[in-house]
Amino acid sequence: MTRTVKIGQMEIGRGHPLALIAGPCVVESEQIVLQTARMVKETAEKVDVPVIFKASYAKANRLRGESYAGPGLQEGLRILARVKQELDLPILTDVHCRQEVEQVAQVADVIQIPAFLCRQTELARAVGHTGCAVNLKKGQFLAPEDMRYLAEKILSTGNERIMFTERGATFGYRDLVVDMRSLVIMRDLGFPVVFDATHSVQQPGAGGAVSGGQPRFILPLVRAAVAAGCDVLFLETHPRVEEALCDATCMLPVDRLEKVLRVAKSIHELIE
Repeated sequence: MTRTVKIGQMEIGRGHPLALIAGPCVVESEQIVLQTARMVKETAEKVDVPVIFKASYAKANRLRGESYAGPGLQEGLRILARVKQELDLPILTDVHCRQEVEQVAQVADVIQIPAFLCRQTELARAVGHTGCAVNLKKGQFLAPEDMRYLAEKILSTGNERIMFTERGATFGYRDLVVDMRSLVIMRDLGFPVVFDATHSVQQPGAGGAVSGGQPRFILPLVRAAVAAGCDVLFLETHPRVEEALCDATCMLPVDRLEKVLRVAKSIHELIE
C-alpha cells in the first residue's frame, strides 16, 4: 500500500490530486525568486493544483568551479523564508552535506537529497531525523528497485514522509532517457512518486562547460509520466529562461506552465 505524505494542507499520494513542485534551479536574486514564486503560485491556483516552491540555496555539483552555484546557506535560506512567509508557500530545497541539515530544516518543509548523493547514508539519516518530508531523487546510475534500500535508511529514523523522484537515467555520454517503468516500480515500493520533467531533458555537459537540454520534450514526457501514475510533477521554471544562471537550457518558461499543468491534470483525473 502506498503511503501518503502530508505537506501543509496538501496530501500527496494515490487517491489525491496531482501536485506540483516548481521554481528556479537555484536562488538567484531576491527579486527573481519572489517574482517566480508569485507567478508559480498564481498559475497553480488558476489550474487548482497544490504547489510546493523549490529553489536551491547552493548547488554543489557544477561541472566548472566558475559556474554560478547560488548565494549560499544563510542568504539562500533568508530568501526562501521570505517566500514562505509572504506567499504562504511550502518550501523545498536540497542539501549537500549533513552539517547544513538542521539549519535547512528550520525553513524547508521538504528536504531534497540530490540524485548524485542519493546513496549517502549519513546524509539520509540526518535528513530523516529532522522529521521533514524527504524528496529522495533517484540517481541517474541507479535501478528503481534499489530505491527501497535508500528509503530504509530514512525509515530507520522513524520518518516515513518519503517521496521518490525519477529524473532520467544516464544513456551513454551526455544524454538521459526516462524509463516509465521506473515510476511504476518505485510507486509499488510504497511511496509517492515525483517526475522531474525538466532534469529528464537535460544533456549533461553538452553545452561545453554547462549542461545542454531538449525542452521540447518536457510536455510529451509529462503526458507519459502522469499516464504512468506519478503523483507529483517537478518542473524547474523561470520568467526569462534565457537569462537563468543555472540549467537555462532545460527549464520551462513560467508563462508555459499553465498549459503543461492543464494537460497533466486532465490526464491524472482520467486515470484516477
